Amino acid sequence: MFGEIFPIIIIAIILIALVVLFTFVPVALWISALAAGVKVGLFTLVGMRLRRVVPSRVINPLIKAYKAGLNVTTNQLEGHYLAGGNVDRVVNALIAAQRANISLTFERAAAIDLAGRDVLEAVQMSVNPKVIETPFIAGIAMDGIEVKALARITVRANIDRLVGGAGEETVIARVGEGVVSTIGSSETHKKVLENPDMISHTVLAKGLDSGTAFEILSIDIADVDIGKNIGAILQTDQAQADKNIAQAKAEERRAMAVALEQEMTAKVEEMRARVVEAEADVPRALAEALRSGKMGVMDYLNYQNINADTDMRDSIGNVTKKDQGSTDNDKK
Repeated sequence: MFGEIFPIIIIAIILIALVVLFTFVPVALWISALAAGVKVGLFTLVGMRLRRVVPSRVINPLIKAYKAGLNVTTNQLEGHYLAGGNVDRVVNALIAAQRANISLTFERAAAIDLAGRDVLEAVQMSVNPKVIETPFIAGIAMDGIEVKALARITVRANIDRLVGGAGEETVIARVGEGVVSTIGSSETHKKVLENPDMISHTVLAKGLDSGTAFEILSIDIADVDIGKNIGAILQTDQAQADKNIAQAKAEERRAMAVALEQEMTAKVEEMRARVVEAEADVPRALAEALRSGKMGVMDYLNYQNINADTDMRDSIGNVTKKDQGSTDNDKK
């Protein structure tokens, strides 16, 4: 009975061992590498497993590099993988650089990839330059007319400055600054419209690609439009501001005049009050003068006659004024 079961147990153990072997050790990948002429030991693949490296992520790019004639080692690719890089993309970039006769070492490509840039795209951009289109950039000529320009920048990747070099945003900002400066130095907007390539020549001569990851090949002005008359708007705003200031000063003077008039009116009323008060003292003074003998009866009568004469003259004057007013109204 045991003799019949023992072979079955042996076969099961062998099958389990084979399953574990083929699961833990990528034998198929090892065979593919040998068939491609890449010498990779089984223990090397097992070591990758132990170091938590996916063997296919390293061996497949290694086979690709070997077939392309690149001199890279397993340790280089594995180290780049452990550093968090994209091994396949780096190898593809090296192959593309070799085909385009661009000098690019594995260390430089790995550094560019670890810096967060797409090294393959950079190599492709070195072969096939990229066109960056800016938004409309507005500048104001000396005559106050706003000019809007649309620029197309043809750039090529600079492999040596990809690590630490500025990106597309910096290039667009520098070109925009150059366009605004060129338009602003033009005497009239008509010169910009007549000769738009003046902008591109002036901006290109400033070396705007310094410190960037690109080399500017050309700057072309695709479109030029006329905007607002900024000079006239500023003059209008200044005139409105001057008008508001003048109105404020006039209102201030009017308020001061009203205050002065009210002050004079108060003083006149005060003087009238004093006159009324003084007139009220006159009868008492006359009575006192009569009692004390300082004033006689004839003097008092003369005083009365003078007052009557004064009242009569005032009445005549008022009547004359009324008649003159009626005549003026009739004439109107």
